Amino acid sequence: MEINPIGHPTAALQKLLNGSVIPRPIGWISTLNADGRPNLAPFSYFTVVCVNPPHILYCPGRRGLHGTEKDSLANARRQGEFVVNIVTEALAPAMNLTSSEVGPEVDEFALAGLTVQASVAVAPPRVAESPIHFECRVTHIVDVSDGPSGGSIVVGQVVHIHVGDALLMGDKINMAELHAIGRLAGASYTRVTDVFDMPRPGGGG
Repeated sequence: MEINPIGHPTAALQKLLNGSVIPRPIGWISTLNADGRPNLAPFSYFTVVCVNPPHILYCPGRRGLHGTEKDSLANARRQGEFVVNIVTEALAPAMNLTSSEVGPEVDEFALAGLTVQASVAVAPPRVAESPIHFECRVTHIVDVSDGPSGGSIVVGQVVHIHVGDALLMGDKINMAELHAIGRLAGASYTRVTDVFDMPRPGGGG
């Protein structure tokens, strides 16, 4: 089948993209609203940008029929800071609760029964139950589309990192101990349990 995305139904395009670009890591993004209330939401349009200096991005989509901004975008745009909390299998139910479309007056930490932990270098708090946190300051926001199902790219420089001691093997993360999960399509997720190695030609890592 050949598909021209122009004119193709948006819902169908979403299913094609989300079912093809898999698995996707999940960035659990915490921010602060204008009243100082924490906001927490998961984003699977999320990845590392580069490591020198370290930058991470996440892509909040636009809401509903009118393309309004999600709180995680509005907060990052106003305050210029966010925290990435890594989602483990044990935290999956709580993460799923924080994906609910609720008003800005709702504290998703309380909604999901999570512990608010102060960050070291930024104002938004961390999820205490998460074993890895990346505290970030916004460097770029690119608004790709402001219409319904549009989205933006939020890029932040990592200014502080917390990693649970049990996860470290020298300077590497013990993936078997992390128990990270990834996003698939629809209501499906995946565990990082079936791993194989393939060294790069020429001896690269």
